[in-house]
Amino acid sequence: MDLVEALDADTGVVCVVGAGGKKTTLYTLADRVERAVITATVRIPIFDDNVADVVVTDDPRAAIEDATTWPLGVVPEREREDRYRGYDFEVITALSDEPPANVVLVKADGARTRLLKAPNQSEPQIPSGADTVVPIASAQVVGKPLDSEYVHRPERVAEVTGLEPGHRIRPVDVATVLASENGGRRRVPDGATVVPVVNMVDDDDAEAVGREIARAVLERADVPRVVLTRMVAPDPVVAVVD
Repeated sequence: MDLVEALDADTGVVCVVGAGGKKTTLYTLADRVERAVITATVRIPIFDDNVADVVVTDDPRAAIEDATTWPLGVVPEREREDRYRGYDFEVITALSDEPPANVVLVKADGARTRLLKAPNQSEPQIPSGADTVVPIASAQVVGKPLDSEYVHRPERVAEVTGLEPGHRIRPVDVATVLASENGGRRRVPDGATVVPVVNMVDDDDAEAVGREIARAVLERADVPRVVLTRMVAPDPVVAVVD
């Protein structure tokens, strides 16, 4: 199973949330789907080098319909030298009605390059028209302490898992975050498919950890599969656990 099929990311609006490889996942998917669009409902670092073109516009539908090169990035504003702002999620929801591209790939929360996160009360910013939600966590966080060096919003992860701050993170803790409606499945619209990803599965030891996480996710959440990935590899799918 290739990455696009594994993540149900060939059509519609696909939102990526969590930590440990959101942006890389977006770029990797965009390279594998014809007429793909990358955008965001939150701030996103400058990504011009990862797409054919970026259009700064208040009318993303028109920009997409006029596009001649792909993949395309659409954003409403360059906020600073190093990042763009994201659209209100109602704007992205409007794109799900007669979509102007094959797939719209959406960064729907932030994690400040950490390996694991649980959202706060205002996150994630998932449009109601989302077809697929991909919550991500890194296999590399297992064994690390629950603190802000490795985890975004560690206090929220502590609430979701019951793990004490500073304690070592276990596979079951990562699985609990990915599976929880206060974690990876928070604000998922009715009818959307959720496909959790364990990323940074870089060797056999990490694959064993990833499989343990995946089995625990499947025990806790009604999801079709958990995908283990190494997004920097030519073939990013390490395993599909269902």
